[in-house]
Amino acid sequence: MQLAIFDLDNTLLGGDSDYLWGQYLIHQGAVDAAHYEAENRRFMEAYEAGDLDIDTFLEFALRPLAETPYEVLTAWRRAFIDSHIRPRVLPAARALVEQHREAAHGLMIITATNRFITEPIAELFNIPVLLATEPEVQDGAFTGRHRGVPTFRDGKITALQQWLDAEGRMTDAMHFYSDSRNDLPLLEHVDHPVAVDPDPVLEAAARDRGWPVITLREGDIPQPLDPSARGGDPA
Repeated sequence: MQLAIFDLDNTLLGGDSDYLWGQYLIHQGAVDAAHYEAENRRFMEAYEAGDLDIDTFLEFALRPLAETPYEVLTAWRRAFIDSHIRPRVLPAARALVEQHREAAHGLMIITATNRFITEPIAELFNIPVLLATEPEVQDGAFTGRHRGVPTFRDGKITALQQWLDAEGRMTDAMHFYSDSRNDLPLLEHVDHPVAVDPDPVLEAAARDRGWPVITLREGDIPQPLDPSARGGDPA
């Protein structure tokens, strides 16, 4: 079996679902707007710089889940997917997924963003396997903590290996698509790494190592990324 693995934010999506969810919470009045916006932006900038403390970020990001009734959260999530996510699903990303599906490859999303946010996004792409940071649930409610190893940096390799072991799967080859320097550990781990609309650090590393560098933001199919082409907003 060949396995096609996709990062989610700024790879399959033209934006970052974690950051956008924070913006949505502000719009809903669920959090203190000024404080949350400042912290949300600070964490995004740390992520983009490769300096994110994932445990501190998750404490911040998961707290609103614990402070809001589950029924309210799910209603918000439905509206969030329609208003913030569907418009950012890239046609070329859908085409890339379908190329791998037609080749009978296994399909997986692996993302640091938590499962509550990303599960319906994986469904939009009809990708059956989602490895995401797992919010802790007790007595039917979120606790504001996570469980297990966050699927971030080397944690993506850990989660992938745990899944392969649990499923008893053997792979002939693994493909991984990502935009971020934070995913260099997993990109280096797989057989076929591909940089997608990459940040400058990942683009430099990919071109130095001879990895494919593509864009999913121009047209309806994946295309090679012109080295001079930059731009695109992070969220």
